[in-house]
Amino acid sequence: MTWTKSDQPAASDPGTGMFRALRVRNYRRYASANLLSLTGTWIQRIGQDWLVLQLSDDSGIALGLITALQFGPSLLLSMYGGVLADRYPKRRLLLVTQVLMGVLSLLLGLLVATGAVELWHVFALAGGLGAVSSVDAPVRQAFVSEMVGPALLTNAVSLNSTIFNGARLVGPAVAGLLIGAAGGNTAPAFLLNAASFAFTITALAGMRADELEPSPPVARGRGQLREGLAYTWAHPDLVLAMALAFVLGTFGFNYQVTIALMARESFDLGAEAFGLLSTAFAVGSLSGALLSTRRNVRPRQRFLAGSAVVFGLLTVVSGLMPTYLSFALMLVPTGAAALVFSVANNSFVQLGVDPQMRGRVMALYFMCFMGGTPVGAPLVGWVSEHLGAPWGLILGGAVCVAAGLGAAAFLARHRTVGVELQRAPLRLRLRVGPRPAAVPAPELRAAEETLAAKAPGQQSL
Repeated sequence: MTWTKSDQPAASDPGTGMFRALRVRNYRRYASANLLSLTGTWIQRIGQDWLVLQLSDDSGIALGLITALQFGPSLLLSMYGGVLADRYPKRRLLLVTQVLMGVLSLLLGLLVATGAVELWHVFALAGGLGAVSSVDAPVRQAFVSEMVGPALLTNAVSLNSTIFNGARLVGPAVAGLLIGAAGGNTAPAFLLNAASFAFTITALAGMRADELEPSPPVARGRGQLREGLAYTWAHPDLVLAMALAFVLGTFGFNYQVTIALMARESFDLGAEAFGLLSTAFAVGSLSGALLSTRRNVRPRQRFLAGSAVVFGLLTVVSGLMPTYLSFALMLVPTGAAALVFSVANNSFVQLGVDPQMRGRVMALYFMCFMGGTPVGAPLVGWVSEHLGAPWGLILGGAVCVAAGLGAAAFLARHRTVGVELQRAPLRLRLRVGPRPAAVPAPELRAAEETLAAKAPGQQSL
């Protein structure tokens, strides 16, 4: 079926259904290509972790360091990527970052294929990939709203997570089979990932520019990074969401380390078993992402706190599982809880930000979500290596539970109770809610201002 510009759903009529954002032609092409590219990315991640274990004699610390190098640059470069996203056309920026990531993957594959690879090569290329990804991530997140518009943004964010975890479902299993079939050689994983970037590059290049909804570009100027920080700090709800993202990203979302160590150290299994464990986690993640596609409105803050507690508890229970099968089964609900929190938190931030600030705020969000990994991953690797692999999960999950309970206590303490008198029609209304400092979604702010102008007779006592 061929879609034309008239086929695109209007912002005021987003339609219904779990996959409604796919009615937008540009997003549909991008999402299809992204599924293939992300499958390649997950194949590389499994191959990279396995290669590090091969080159380092199963060192948990080395595995944590490679993860830290891949995500560490986000601490330094994500905000700059956000400034670029607000200043320049996002589609062109994404074309550049996708090409660079494909080249880095190709280089690692060639080093492994020729037998010239050393551990420092993997570290260096992981750092380079992390540097490019730290710019790519905020641009990519901000670009979603340009493809689908605000009415479909929540659904598109959920679909992106569904695609990401669909790729996670397939990628690790394919990686395990590839590495096993090649006798432990990880080169095919890296070369396949390098080729997969061509799909996203083709989709970006073939988009219809007149169907995009770009936000007004921000003129080049001084202090734009500080402006993004000040904007976020002025809105307590955004600060709370980013604090949760930092804690869970630092101590909870380290499954690339903990699953690998559980497979090799606790269960003494090979690459195929490692890939299947990652697939089990992805089954749950995919389920959580699909559940999230039904959401049409901005999540509540108490939902973020509750989902953080549930994820932490399930992570602790996963670490207590005594057998390979029980651990694999427990990874399914844990993965679902992880994605329910992740999608809700992402949507909460995106829908609470003015369009001209979205790039910088999303960059700060990814700094919080991924920036703690350089600390958390080596720490979890150290704990797992010295106390045993299960303790990386148990202690990390306990910290996530504490963070969720702390957020819930903060919300309970900062709620207010008031009585409003409305004259037409005459009624009294009890209001229990957060303090006015919390920022609503931009669309809600506009609606509130319109209602205030039309109903001057409402007063609050």
